[in-house]
Amino acid sequence: METKLNAPEAEFDVNEATKDSSIGRLLVDLGKVSKADIERIIKVQNEKGMRFGDAALNLGLITQSDIDQVLSMQFNYPYLQAGKGKYSAELVAGYAPFTPQVESLRTLRSQIMKLWFSEGNKTLAVVSVNEGEGASNLTANLAILLSQLGQRTLLVDANLRSPQQHKLFQLAEKRGLSDILAGRNDLNLISNVETFPNLSILGAGTLPPNPQELLNRATFVEFMNQALSKYDLILLDTSPAAVSADSQAIVAICGGALLVSKLNQTRLSDLAEVKAQISVTGARIVGAVINDF
Repeated sequence: METKLNAPEAEFDVNEATKDSSIGRLLVDLGKVSKADIERIIKVQNEKGMRFGDAALNLGLITQSDIDQVLSMQFNYPYLQAGKGKYSAELVAGYAPFTPQVESLRTLRSQIMKLWFSEGNKTLAVVSVNEGEGASNLTANLAILLSQLGQRTLLVDANLRSPQQHKLFQLAEKRGLSDILAGRNDLNLISNVETFPNLSILGAGTLPPNPQELLNRATFVEFMNQALSKYDLILLDTSPAAVSADSQAIVAICGGALLVSKLNQTRLSDLAEVKAQISVTGARIVGAVINDF
């Protein structure tokens, strides 16, 4: 079929005009370019022998960030546009995936995959010594990066004292892990993250008066077994070890822990004590992260 762009009586077919450009189709679907824009882009594309995206850039109709977005969609690598979405800006793996900070997190992801998950393990607890050492942010960003590998990833906020994941992901569901452990709810409380199709979140839920007792109940083991049947990988954010012994119960079930400390803040003696506490559970310390962000 021949499309005559200059003929006023001809019906301009967007799908036909962009059939050879998946970037073009995505830009149309995202509302980045209009029908009139496409006519101009196709004209420049034909005149200068340019690709659709380059022609659109040349005309100033889109930005490089628009190109980055559609490329991420082409390669099934979802991320969030700066200033958009309901999530916290601290989710740098989602909002700023091409920065040195996130590249460091990818290195950590690769090491964890090689040292832990490649051995058939599916659960990992993230443990910090004190509050304010960035463990929750690290866990959230690591969960995003794991999900971008195509792994069905579940992030569980098992910090039943000062949870953070519901704030980072702006969870509408206020119930969570504590409500499941108390026997009042089930896995239906897990929230899917729209932008990241392979990522799901379970918030901490109602703050209980007895978090350590809840985490030592048989219902926690039952919950983990049910979750393991549905997800490839499970990350658990835990209460700081200096605050409580909650993390020991979680680490014992997971079998592995990622230890988080803060540069120029965490004392070596405290770090050694937490390491000893984890060793008592029989769990393995998969790695230790010195957080300087």
